[in-house]
Amino acid sequence: MKRPPHPNPPPSRGRGQRFLDPPLSRGKGPQVFHPPRKGEGVSKGYPPPLRGRAGGGGAPLANRIDQTFVRLRERGEKALIPYVMLGDPDVATTEALALAAASAGADLLEIGIPFSDPLADGPVLQRSAERALAQKVTLADALALVRRLRAKIQIPLLFMTYYNLIFQYGDERLANDAAAAGVDGLIVPDLPPEEAVPLETAARAAGLYLIYLIAPTTPPARIKLIAKRGGGFLYYVSLTGITGSKLPALDEVDRSVQAIKRVTDLPVAVGFGVSTPEEAGRIARVADGVIVASALIKRLHAQPDPASRLAELAAYLKSLKTALGPR
Repeated sequence: MKRPPHPNPPPSRGRGQRFLDPPLSRGKGPQVFHPPRKGEGVSKGYPPPLRGRAGGGGAPLANRIDQTFVRLRERGEKALIPYVMLGDPDVATTEALALAAASAGADLLEIGIPFSDPLADGPVLQRSAERALAQKVTLADALALVRRLRAKIQIPLLFMTYYNLIFQYGDERLANDAAAAGVDGLIVPDLPPEEAVPLETAARAAGLYLIYLIAPTTPPARIKLIAKRGGGFLYYVSLTGITGSKLPALDEVDRSVQAIKRVTDLPVAVGFGVSTPEEAGRIARVADGVIVASALIKRLHAQPDPASRLAELAAYLKSLKTALGPR
């Protein structure tokens, strides 16, 4: 029996919130936790296997994310995962930055889809989203961008956005359209596992991973749940704050990543607060990848013209990738 659709989109949680383990909503409305119903597969046999993409006959097929982390492990390298905002300052620039990132050594790429009330984003990404929203970019623009990128690059591409946009577009429709375009994974910070069954099921059926976040406040039992439900890699949020905040003591990050690795074989990538090659290299001693968002966007916005942006991106990412090299 299918769960009836929510009558309204999920409410936003406002700006500037400290990012903790994604909470269940407590009031009335569409995000209130609904226990899984019979047939939703959360019991035995869940999560369902990742399925092949079009032309694969439905047979299990390794996602590009899996392939990338295997290849990096064999080389003794760690993943560099930069972030670009769709439409900041325009879609053409985003496309050029994505191509330049791949050439500069990015192993995976996060493409942010702007939302008006991003709970996890700090001031730098909020302003980036505002500039992008002024361009009236949409999920359809993001899909079209990925289709163009796929003609030129094959690194894993991830959408990072908020559930309100996905709900409006439709879980199954978004999963199918994203997979067909060439997206490999979805990061949805305001969608906890308990509320993610419809999207996670649709994503896996389409060959996508729903990548979950783990915070410093996440208790051990919940880490096990998230690790079981997650795919591709686990996104460790290094601090109880918003993007662009100062990175906490690296010993704390080390201990947290090691604790996650004790309960899962999934790669662990660390984000929020990473800005320098030194920090990236230190984190790479224990983590499998480093995510850089606010520090990159801030550098790009400071440049006076498109050519300077591309040069800054290339130089910065190359310095980070060198720090993540064979060890």
